Amino acid sequence: MTSAPSEAGLLSPGWTGSPAASATSDGAYLRALLDAEAALTRAQEAQGLAPSGAGAAVTAAASGEFDLRSVAGRARSGGNPVIPLVADLTEAVGGEYGPYVHRGATSQDIMDTATMLVAVRTLDLLAADLDRVERALAGLAAEHRDTPMPGRTLTQHAVPTTFGLKAAGWRALTLDARDRVTAVRDSLPAQLGGAAGTLAAFSAYGATRAESARGDATGLPAAYARELGLRAPLLPWHTLRTPVADLAGCLAFTAGALGKIAVDVLTLARTEIAEVAEGSGGGSSAMPHKANPVRATLIAGAARRAPQLAAVLYGSLAAEDERPAGAWHAEWEPLRELLRLAGGAARDAAELTEGLRVRPQAMHANLGLTHGLIVSERLSAELSAVLGRARAKALLTELAPRTYAEGRSLGELLAGEPDLKDVDLGDLTDPARYTGSAGTLTDRALERR
Repeated sequence: MTSAPSEAGLLSPGWTGSPAASATSDGAYLRALLDAEAALTRAQEAQGLAPSGAGAAVTAAASGEFDLRSVAGRARSGGNPVIPLVADLTEAVGGEYGPYVHRGATSQDIMDTATMLVAVRTLDLLAADLDRVERALAGLAAEHRDTPMPGRTLTQHAVPTTFGLKAAGWRALTLDARDRVTAVRDSLPAQLGGAAGTLAAFSAYGATRAESARGDATGLPAAYARELGLRAPLLPWHTLRTPVADLAGCLAFTAGALGKIAVDVLTLARTEIAEVAEGSGGGSSAMPHKANPVRATLIAGAARRAPQLAAVLYGSLAAEDERPAGAWHAEWEPLRELLRLAGGAARDAAELTEGLRVRPQAMHANLGLTHGLIVSERLSAELSAVLGRARAKALLTELAPRTYAEGRSLGELLAGEPDLKDVDLGDLTDPARYTGSAGTLTDRALERR
């Protein structure tokens, strides 16, 4: 039997090997839990709640090696990995400072704080890939500002547009995702409240004693947050799950925004359309000629999964009492998977957009597929001045089926109309000359930073 690590990602090619995969691994979570524990002792020492040297001792012990598999196996007993990890860390610290490990905290304090650390670290990596996507799309939009292509609505040719405007739209969504990711990343708080969110244990351990120069338990969460580079919480949020809901929203939006790019590429890369192609498509196990749009496929898969994962996290907002049974526990795996999916999608989107091949000749050829009908909107407006609105519409409606039946362009048929013999139909029937304000809109979109 073949042996393999438990997190090889065999069924997850969308995020396997991505920066987000490493940042959300079991090892990364264990490191975040240890960071959270060490920071708590340092914060208590800074607040006069632990003796000098306790923070350094716990931090040193927390930087050592811990048996991940053992912690995971023993987590089943108490329902979370913090309980066995605290036992192991306390033993590693030993002696004088062992009692200051986890003192006054509850498991959810550490688990939530570690989750915020993992999220911040992952969002930083995700944002870097979104920056790559934005830069690639800005280049495509500028390069193809005036490259005409068919605009499609409800799967059919509508009126001409430009590839520059399409790429600028993709970039706008990417920037929307970046802005949401940045805002959420900067808002993620530490968690500290003790057993029921009252900070009572910290008071019992001495935070309100007169001899404590810095004395108030309500100052400890802010000190804790500073140790970790997280936001200071206004209140313990054991059952006030705004941070998790914010993560759900920004990650699902990011996956969906990148998914829009992906599904457009999948459409435009079809053999019979062929207006774009991935820089290096994937092969087929059975058909040697194929170069599948694999990056776009994986991004589209992530976009389809993300909303359901976010729904689980939104469902956990209804968390009963001061600490919930089940609602909190239901968050862990969906949130990690969302981080991985969005992070993997951003990695794939960077590769996709940086290598995307645009085919203006195919776009030009496709503009002619409807024999000139793609500019019927323009002709309806322009010819109304000559024929009247009703006659112009009736004429175009009559000629439309003839373009297909006779294999002639709309321009040819219009040229045969006596009432239009003095009308210059050349420019009016050229799709490349009916892209409206696409160029100006592209320029405007590219001004956004």
